[in-house]
Amino acid sequence: MARPHRRLRPVGLEFLDAAPLRMAFSTAITASPGAVHRALAEDTENWPRWFGAVRRARPTADGRFIALAGGLRFEETVLAVEAPERYAYRADTVNRPGVRAIAEEWRVAPAGGGSLVQWTIAVEPAPAAAPFLRLSAPLLRAAFRRAMRRLDLRLATQA
Repeated sequence: MARPHRRLRPVGLEFLDAAPLRMAFSTAITASPGAVHRALAEDTENWPRWFGAVRRARPTADGRFIALAGGLRFEETVLAVEAPERYAYRADTVNRPGVRAIAEEWRVAPAGGGSLVQWTIAVEPAPAAAPFLRLSAPLLRAAFRRAMRRLDLRLATQA
């Protein structure tokens, strides 16, 4: 398996608010905040079962290795794990050009007997990639909503 090799600029949690490009998506699901947080932060290997864009996922010493559909691969460092409300990480390496820094955050809050899940993607794109990344927001929103429906069904069958 080829490893990601482009080193990205290391960023901290502040980047989630300060990034040149931020995309945030949210939806309500019926699963409890605790169950959602466990799926996000602890059950790394099963991300491909509910997030269609993720082909492989495995924990590493400081974070995760993620392989996406289309061949994009990341090595990530976890920045925050605050159960059950927050899980955040940054990408340290990637196998393709187009971004200089990436951080993502998942927020989970109680809502109507279930959870409100918010996914924020913060990016410092390379100049040539910025328009493409902005145009990708509707696709990311649709992928997020599909993933949350699949996660909700998965968690309901595990209960």
